[in-house]
Amino acid sequence: MRIDRLLSHLQYGTRKEVRRLIKKPRVTVNGALVRDPGFDVPADAVVAVDGQVLDQALAVYYLMNKPTGVITATTDDHDRTVLDLIAAADRRPGLYPVGRLDKDTTGLLLLTNDGTLGHNLLAPGKHVDKTYAATLRLPLTPVMQAQLEAGIAFKAFTSQPAKVTVVPETGAQLVHLTIGEGKYHQVKRMFKRVGNEVTALHRIAMGPLQLPATLPAGQYRPLTPEELTAIKALTR
Repeated sequence: MRIDRLLSHLQYGTRKEVRRLIKKPRVTVNGALVRDPGFDVPADAVVAVDGQVLDQALAVYYLMNKPTGVITATTDDHDRTVLDLIAAADRRPGLYPVGRLDKDTTGLLLLTNDGTLGHNLLAPGKHVDKTYAATLRLPLTPVMQAQLEAGIAFKAFTSQPAKVTVVPETGAQLVHLTIGEGKYHQVKRMFKRVGNEVTALHRIAMGPLQLPATLPAGQYRPLTPEELTAIKALTR
């Protein structure tokens, strides 16, 4: 890949700005100064700007702990988006959130610029499990739980049977619910249909990905190699 294109993808500026950067004595490839914007960078080369070695990964995979009050979108005219939480150096062209969490829903969110992976994870036939910790206004009764586990009939669709676990010592008001779909407001609608109400919703897992307890709200980190291998295995 051309050095000017690589630096542009790595958010060092527009192609015009990057060319000006390259013409100054600031960019090296394998320790050698490069001043030609068209220089072809070998795949395994070490590229540095001002002596700082660059992470050349063009495909990125981030696990975020989405905070409340931030919308799951790439741009918005009024609200902060999850992309606004990504540092400039970590952004890549095409970066977007895989799936959607409501503005007031928190927890695990995958962001990537790997469009094929994102598309496959959301494909209807994949049914990637998502697990939510739902805080309820009323205790969950055995009847409510049985209805959720049988599947809820809505006008447009019938939900698949959910997996429901009541968290001990919460008065049956904190529930872990796992579903394989991701319809609009689905979890909240499911509990409303059985006569309850979600007062707080937090996603704790998506397929093999688990939200780390040590990851603060609003922070993110790259997927580990093991996590990336596991999540890609779902789309084969």
